[in-house]
This record gives sequence, C-alpha cells and structure tokens, in this order.
Amino acid sequence: MVIKEIQEYASIRTKARAYLCYILSRNISLQNIGVDNNAFIENQLQILKDALPQADLFYVLNADGQQIGQMLTKKGKISDTHEIGTDRSDRAYYYRTVQEHRCVLTDPYPSLGTNKMVVTSSFPIYDEANNLMFIICVDIELKYILKMVHPSSIDSTFGQFSKVVYAAFSIALAMVALLLFLKGISSFFSLGLHFNTIDINEMFKATILLTLSLAIFDLVKAIFEEEVLGKEKSEGAGDGHQTMIRFLGSIIIALSIESLMLVFKFALTDPSKLIYAVYLIGGVTALMIGLSIYIKANKVEKKD
Repeated sequence: MVIKEIQEYASIRTKARAYLCYILSRNISLQNIGVDNNAFIENQLQILKDALPQADLFYVLNADGQQIGQMLTKKGKISDTHEIGTDRSDRAYYYRTVQEHRCVLTDPYPSLGTNKMVVTSSFPIYDEANNLMFIICVDIELKYILKMVHPSSIDSTFGQFSKVVYAAFSIALAMVALLLFLKGISSFFSLGLHFNTIDINEMFKATILLTLSLAIFDLVKAIFEEEVLGKEKSEGAGDGHQTMIRFLGSIIIALSIESLMLVFKFALTDPSKLIYAVYLIGGVTALMIGLSIYIKANKVEKKD
C-alpha cells in the first residue's frame, strides 16, 4: 500500500503542511528562550507531544543543523544521548527550512529507526534580529498524516472496509473464472482423440469458455492489484481507472478471439452468416477506438 499512500499524500500535501504548521505555531512558546535553552527545548517537546500524540519523534536542531538535546518519542521516553550533536544539515527538513524561512513538510522517506514511511515537519525559531536559533522537528508516520488530514484516506475505517469488499469480490470472480476454466478443459477432454468425429461446435464452445475465463481472471487481477494491493497505475494510462481499462482490454481480446472463431465457423458451416462475424469485428474496432480516446484524454488532462 506504500505507493498508493504516497500518491494520496501528494494530493493532500498542501493541506497537511498547513495543518501541521498551524499546530506547531500554536503550541510553540518563546518563553525562557535564550535564558535556559535546555529547559526551553524540553518544555517545547513535551508540549508538542501532547498536541500531536500520533507523532513518532520530537527533536530540535541548532542553526548549524546539529541536534540539541535528546529526542522525545510518542511514548514519552528519551532516546540515547549519543544522538546529541548529530549533524543533520544534509536533511531536507533542515536545509529547506533554512532556505524558505518558514515551516516545511518533507516528502515521505523511510525512517532509520522504524523502517516505516514518515514525513518530517520542521518549524524555525528566530530571535529579534531575525537570526535562526532553533529548528523544531516532528516525525510522523505517513499513514497517520493521511488519517489526520484526510479522514477518507485508504487507511480509514471505510478504506479498510472497501479493501475487504474488493478482496471478497476478487475471490468470488476468481472462483467463477476457475469453474469456467475447468468446464472448458473438461469439454476439450470430452472430445476425445478421434479427430474425424470431433464436433466443431463443441470445440468452439470450449474455446469460448476458456476465453471468458481468461477475461474474468484478468479483471480479477486488475481489481486486486489496484484496489487491494494499491499497485501503482501503469505509465501512460493517465488518471484513468485501471480496473475499467484492464477490463475493457480483456473484453476486446475476448471478442477478437470470438470474432475470429466465428469467421472460421461460418466459413465451414454457413458462409451466408459471415456478415455477423464482420459486425462483431466492427464492434471490437469501435471498442478499441473508444478505449484509445479515453486513455489519450486522460493523458492530456494529466499533463495539463
């Protein structure tokens, strides 16, 4: 689900930055700053921990990007003292804050401590002469950002319920595809090895069952990958719904095979009905043109 979480985060990033920066600015107090910096840092981190219980880590950097004091976790435990003085000037949450002179929110990145995707919100503190004194940093796991800022996210209760429903439908459709496959295979085996007595109509029926099974299985694959696993959309498809694109592609393939089978069937049994195979080929062509226009339109809209 990481890819889908990142995609959703990109769509709500501005709102997330505004929300976190508001929380930080509202809870950061300049009382005791410059008098007792250690007390100031400890007090500020505790206040922020109470204001943002979902956050994983709270820590402070000096103007040079070196950590001041110990980290505070959401469980209230102080990290080891060896972190003090660590140079973090090469981190985005430091140099972007220095460059932009404002509160920033980073892109998602894997945490070294938990190996989970997190984002860091950093808030600069300046003195009266507009000199940078501290940067207060807060690490929050990506899934909690989505829950805080976007309640309808994929990790919400409804999002989890939707994944369960899609998984159930995928299993049901997979069973249908399996039954069609077994029926098609059994139809082939029932023809036997006596080639002179094989009924062409029965052969066509078996082929139709197998083709339909393949189309349904491809639909199941598209639904499960996109809605349950959160697989990234294939490049070139724009913002179009991949389930529909893959399903229409499967239908086009299935109908193309059926039209080819009808051409051979009517050519052998009743040439006067070949026109119906031509109609089917025309319908397949129209579907291909429509799908191409849909994909092209989504690509243009995405670029705009």
